[in-house]
Parts: sequence; structure tokens; C-alpha cells
Amino acid sequence: MFKNYGPLATEVYELTKPVGSSLNGDIDYYSQRLAGISGKILEAGVGTGRMLLPLLEEGLTVEGLDQSAEMLAYCYQHLESHQLSTPLYKANLENFDLPADYEAIIMPTATFCLLETEALAIKVLQNLYHHLLPKGRLIIDLDLPFYPEVGEVITSTHALSETVGITLERKTVAIDWLAQHTITHLKYEKWQDGQLIGTELQQLLLRWYGLTEFRLLLEQVGFKDVSVSADYDYLVAPVDSNQTITFEAHK
Repeated sequence: MFKNYGPLATEVYELTKPVGSSLNGDIDYYSQRLAGISGKILEAGVGTGRMLLPLLEEGLTVEGLDQSAEMLAYCYQHLESHQLSTPLYKANLENFDLPADYEAIIMPTATFCLLETEALAIKVLQNLYHHLLPKGRLIIDLDLPFYPEVGEVITSTHALSETVGITLERKTVAIDWLAQHTITHLKYEKWQDGQLIGTELQQLLLRWYGLTEFRLLLEQVGFKDVSVSADYDYLVAPVDSNQTITFEAHK
């Protein structure tokens, strides 16, 4: 019934988060935190390459992994147009098996919150841990819920040309405070000259974690030296639930 990150979702992602566009300063932050790493870095959940390409242009050796073929297709195109090259892998986070180990693995943009259960989250953390070199570093962004209301609908319009565009309707259908997740239905509709030419329905489950809870998950997997930063200001403690939270930990 649902399509996750299909062609229409990818087109909207390209429009709203183009390659090189920084979200609240995240690209500069990751560039600074990864500075000095001469070995391989993996971006887990690379998408269309929004952050990957700037990091490559900084001279870092970054590879990408994603489960969406549509996202990776755009990423390949961007690499080619920027005359850049790096391995990209299509795989799930919980069971990918790559030939190399990494000095650092990053998951920006709260990609980790898309993992639907704690059991799945632990499997992913274990796999990331497995793919890190000794003393390797993991950097993960998390978001907390923005106080949505069930039934709340937000509609946006994204023009592709003078005659073609995509409308996106976001509807919050469930909030489970015990399971710590929200469920949103995303309805993409593509229009040409007022005629509907394509549609796509995505179910988006976003899970959140308490700060202590996530630290304990990391330590349970084996990570050490866990630190927390807010809004891409290194080691500045979070003071508001609307802030982006970044965890950093070592193998």
C-alpha cells in the first residue's frame, strides 16, 4: 500500500534539500568533526548526496549507503555532474555487509529516527559498530517530536516547471507516547496542466529517544566516550526539545 522514498518523494527531496544545502549548519559541523580523518568514512542513509558531495569536495574519503534505489540514482548523477567518484551501496542498515571497515560512520538528518523499533535500532547500532575500526567514531543526529496533533494536515506545493508540479499533503495519523513514535501519511500528487499524472503514498514512522535512553543503547552495544551536542554546537548541552541532538561515540 505504501511506497517508501519513491520517485515523487525523491523529486521533492531534490527540490527542498538540494546537494550542498545545509540544514541549520549541519554540513559545516560534520566537516569540522571529521577533519583530520585520512581513512574511509561511511554516510549511512546518504540519500541523493546532499552532504556526501560537499564532504568529498573537502577531500574526505566518504562512501555512501542507502536502501532507496531512486535516491541513489540521483546521487550517482550528482557525482558524475560534479566529476566526483566514490562507492555507493544499496542495502538495509541492519544487515549491510561491506568489504571495508571505517574510521567514522555518520547518520545526519535524524535518519536514525526512521528505524521503527528499539530492537531494529539495536541491530543497526551493532552493525555500525561492527563496521568501525578500533577507536572509530559514530556520529548520529536525532530529533524529538515537535508536538504534533493527530489529524493535523500540512499541504505544500513544489513547482518543477511552469506546467508541472507536485503537491505534498502531510497528515499526522497517530502518536504513541508509550512506543515513542509518530506516524504521518505523506501523499504526493504530481500534476501537469491541472491534470493528475502520478501519485504516491508514504507512511513515515519517526521514533524518538530520551537522551539517557540513547546513551544507554550506545553503551549496551559497546560504544564508549559518548558525548551529546545541540544544534551543531559541539558539546553544548541541549536545553530545548526542538533542538537537533547529535550523539558522538567511539568503538
